Amino acid sequence: MNTSATLLPAVVHPAVEDRHWLSSDHCAGPVFDLLGGLGWVIVDTPEANVHATSPDGRVYVGWLPEDATAWNRGIVWQVRVQPADDDAWIQEFGLHTPAEAVAGFLAALVAHSSR
Repeated sequence: MNTSATLLPAVVHPAVEDRHWLSSDHCAGPVFDLLGGLGWVIVDTPEANVHATSPDGRVYVGWLPEDATAWNRGIVWQVRVQPADDDAWIQEFGLHTPAEAVAGFLAALVAHSSR
């Protein structure tokens, strides 16, 4: 399989002291800063859960720290995608997944959403 170098992610070698991002601080900020900057609709609930929907309505992101159903399944993040011409799919992330990792996943998803 030949893959164009432009499709491969850049290799990053952070210094050991810069690896604080390898553990979560349970803050949703990096994800919702990204999505807000992209024009997504973001809604906070009184229960402290946060829901976001892409401008085209095909992607939903939920941060569910106070959702008992999510906690019972061991997740705190849910991403639901409904492609225009394919089956829907869901990706979930656990409590200890850093928000920066979820933001990176979403950045990659939206970067290639026009394909």
